[in-house]
Order: sequence, then structure tokens, then C-alpha cells
Amino acid sequence: MVGIVLVSHSAAVAESVAELATGLAGGGVTAPVAAAGGTADGGLGTSAELVSQAAFAVDQGAGVAVLMDLGSAVLTVKALLAEGDELPENTRLVDAPFVEGAVAAVVTASAGADLAAVEAAAKEAYTYRKE
Repeated sequence: MVGIVLVSHSAAVAESVAELATGLAGGGVTAPVAAAGGTADGGLGTSAELVSQAAFAVDQGAGVAVLMDLGSAVLTVKALLAEGDELPENTRLVDAPFVEGAVAAVVTASAGADLAAVEAAAKEAYTYRKE
């Protein structure tokens, strides 16, 4: 299955979104999901080390989709991708709304979809209307 990493400036936010997404994915087997929130010392921010550890933890060989909350989290993931060996092969930065995209990604990955379909489902969350 495709693995999902949720990167937030807050450990609590990343963990809560991971819990919500896996809960909404339904019963049975869900895709591996890891929260990479905050800094290594528990503060607010983004830790390249935590992101890298989370990505390797969820990698099952089918790819890893990484969703981020804010700008510097995106920069951290881009820097890790540029390094070449800091993230598993076939790791993809996914430009999607954090909460809605995470739910769509986890549900789609849990259904056995490939990385391209997981990314597309997460990106489609931009079209969700709340009015």
C-alpha cells in the first residue's frame, strides 16, 4: 500500500489529522499513516529528521505521499527530496488541502490505489465546497 506522511508545524495537529483520516477510512486494513509534526524537542516547527523517519516508517514499496500544512513544511519536504536519499524512493510531495486531502489520500490508499491515484484524490479535495 501507499504510505501517507502528514507534516504539520504542530505534533498535535499532525497526530489528530492522522487519527481522523484513518478513522474515516473505515474498518479493516488502512494504509500506513505517520504524523511528522513539530520539532524534535516538542516545539512548533518542522523537523526534517521527523519527516524522514516518518516516510521510511510508512514505506511499503508502493510509494509515499507527503501532505503538508504550511509553507515552511513544504520547503522542508522539498529540501529532503532534493537530497535524494533522505526519503524513500518514489516519495511524492502532494499539493492538497491538509485535512480534506489527508482523508482522501488515506481512504484511497486504503482501497489499494497506486501513488498517482492517491495524489489525484488528495488534490481533488481542492474542489470540495462547503457552502
